[in-house]
Amino acid sequence: MANVSPTRGDMSTHPDVSEMQARYARMLGGRDVALVDGPVFLLGLYCAVSPWILHYTAGQPALATHNLIVGIAIGLLGLGFTAAPARMYGLSWAMCAAGIWMIIAPWVVGDSPDAGVAVNNIIIGALALILGLMCTATAAKSTPRP
Repeated sequence: MANVSPTRGDMSTHPDVSEMQARYARMLGGRDVALVDGPVFLLGLYCAVSPWILHYTAGQPALATHNLIVGIAIGLLGLGFTAAPARMYGLSWAMCAAGIWMIIAPWVVGDSPDAGVAVNNIIIGALALILGLMCTATAAKSTPRP
């Protein structure tokens, strides 16, 4: 008859415990930015479609194209953080740069934007800057120092 007692044995005596710990560490090693990758992707998606949501494609065609391109870039960063987070740590500062650029873009790219367009880009830029700072801080914390 099999021993079905509710007590469990100690895993420290398992012959493969060091290999299991190393595999677990490898699996979770690059997922420090997992909290940020979803919101980054959604922010990029909103940035890309915001000219059509707020209906300023006819009045600000250059800014509409700009937001589409920058939104796609931000969304691709979010997908990169999901697919290969360890490789994307080096680009986490790009979110900060994209956020700052989105804040000033209505006056650089646009042609005398109205308040709604400017506030939209300022909010997108501020969120991108905050998420970029979170990602950069997480990357700096998890990168091993020599």
